[in-house]
Amino acid sequence: MSTTPARVRDRRRAAPAAALVAALVALVAALGLAAPAQASAAASAASPTSVAAKPAAPAYTLGADGTTKATYSYADAVHESVWVDAPDLDGDGTPEKVAADIIRPKVAAGTKVPVIMDASPYYSCCGRGNENELKSYDADGTIAKMPLFYDNYFVPRGYAVVEVDMAGTNRSTGCVDEGGPSDILSVKAVIDWLNGRATAHTLDGTAATADWTTGQVGMIGKSYDGTLANGVAATGVKGLKTIVPLSGISSWYDYDRAQGIPYYDGYAPWLSSYVEGDRDPAFSKDCTAVNDRLGTDADDATGDYNAFWAERNYRDGSLFSAKKVKADVFIVHGLQDTNVKTLNFSRWEEALLANHVKVKMWLSRLGHVDPFDYDRATWVSTLHRWFDHELYGIDNGIDTEPAVRVEVSPNHWVTERSWPHSTAVRLHPQADGTLARKPATGAATFTNDPAGAFLFGVAAGDNPNRLLYTTGALTKNVRIAGTPTVTVKVSDDAPVGQLSVGLVDYGTAERVSGGNDGAETLDTESCYGESTDVDDACYYDVQRLLETSDYQILDQGWAKVPGPGTHTLSIDLAADDVVIPAGHTIGLIIMGVDAWNTDVWDTDATPYAVDLKATTLSLPVVTAGGPRFGKKKALPHDLATPRGARHGKRTPS
Repeated sequence: MSTTPARVRDRRRAAPAAALVAALVALVAALGLAAPAQASAAASAASPTSVAAKPAAPAYTLGADGTTKATYSYADAVHESVWVDAPDLDGDGTPEKVAADIIRPKVAAGTKVPVIMDASPYYSCCGRGNENELKSYDADGTIAKMPLFYDNYFVPRGYAVVEVDMAGTNRSTGCVDEGGPSDILSVKAVIDWLNGRATAHTLDGTAATADWTTGQVGMIGKSYDGTLANGVAATGVKGLKTIVPLSGISSWYDYDRAQGIPYYDGYAPWLSSYVEGDRDPAFSKDCTAVNDRLGTDADDATGDYNAFWAERNYRDGSLFSAKKVKADVFIVHGLQDTNVKTLNFSRWEEALLANHVKVKMWLSRLGHVDPFDYDRATWVSTLHRWFDHELYGIDNGIDTEPAVRVEVSPNHWVTERSWPHSTAVRLHPQADGTLARKPATGAATFTNDPAGAFLFGVAAGDNPNRLLYTTGALTKNVRIAGTPTVTVKVSDDAPVGQLSVGLVDYGTAERVSGGNDGAETLDTESCYGESTDVDDACYYDVQRLLETSDYQILDQGWAKVPGPGTHTLSIDLAADDVVIPAGHTIGLIIMGVDAWNTDVWDTDATPYAVDLKATTLSLPVVTAGGPRFGKKKALPHDLATPRGARHGKRTPS
């Protein structure tokens, strides 16, 4: 993933009083909150006529399979580029201009179409999709080619496709804000324009109106694009009917931090400047001061959650919240995604369901990969039916099908009505290196290795730099679905300590590779939609990259140990859904620094002591509707009674 924006709150603080008042009014209006009466009146006078809620004439034709069929010519589609007026989002006193590129079907007068939107910071700096496609323009600056298949496929079926340049990128003004107010409100402004609540113009200054649309919008996108969809939905903006976040972030703290430990120092300003690269010079500006402020406000020095991160939390933050979400949400995430880690989807789903939002979800065993690449035909068919239902209101039954589809082992998918439906199984590390139901007594020690990496702690045998506890060979398949949690009572004398914990599946099996996100690009192509001389609808096929391995690191978690003394920490590992075959062994690793994944805070060979009695592994195990687990329904017999090989031996202190 990549990208960064500027912190609005601190930029406002430096503004003169009059400018501050104006900026606050604009920001309140952009958030959709109640505005002062005179500001509301002025905004009302300046707003264009509202867009009709429903099409005045049929905009689609249903095929024999019940989906919208291709009835419009993609070659004859209307191409437009407009700039939507937005508030001053970077604190320089100048309102922003947000670029929105549009390809829509050429329809009869009075016919209005809904919008599929992909808002992104990557249209000029980095590209979209497996083939890193960029936008391209014709001689007069109008969009000629859009990345991805959405326009080629959906425009002939009666949808407009709108690709938005997030503020601070490509042909939009402003600066990037790492998921903060500028990022989110710049995209929200385009939805406001599509619904008649904002103004826009073309490159030559001509006023542009969205009189061709119903105003119904579905946002989609992978990584930062999916993150923008989450954030815009969390504003509660009217007209946004659904979002389809693919590998999206729901809290930037969970993307940049692990319970107090940064993954990288200086990531916020680095990401911001990276994404701002390769901008159109006509819309670019020097964002150095804004980027520097991001670095200061992110507070890498403590790793703590503060006001900066609260502004970038879409679940229950200070500006954005799941409580505001009105759109239906179709979550897609890879269970082996080490970029946008899986807690981002699991905590987002939990927050949405708690607020009665309709959620559909796909979970694959790959990493940071678009389902268009790993399951192309099924994905396009599903997405097509989803947008038909959400944006055209077609009763095709997709809302009554199982809400969740999960790949629990390579190419083995299961469907569920809800997720997760598991039972917490509590296991305790024992002095002999096993995991069992009853707490043990005493302590176990390890020495921090400042250069250590989690991978170094996986192998069996004695290792003074980690603790390893195992179940022994499982007697039956075990499905873990949800978020494993490790509670550790630890003592150390480091000024600032750190713990790394993880779950390992020991046993030889064919697995989706952890390399290259588990995806391999082939030489063959498949086509989805209509092609032109400028924009073809054909893409290289992709398949799962499988490998036979003796073990797999399933889930990891990290946490800061706040100063010398004794502390009890509860560490959430990555959310997962995986079947561990009979004969395999489940292992729990506890160690200090994991230099491969996080910043190194404990730079010494610090001794750590773990209180075994107060240390617990909580595993979310599927018992209902899954394999039979012996006589004790609440706990699989094979986890209750460890047997078989034991890896390593702990030394009680």
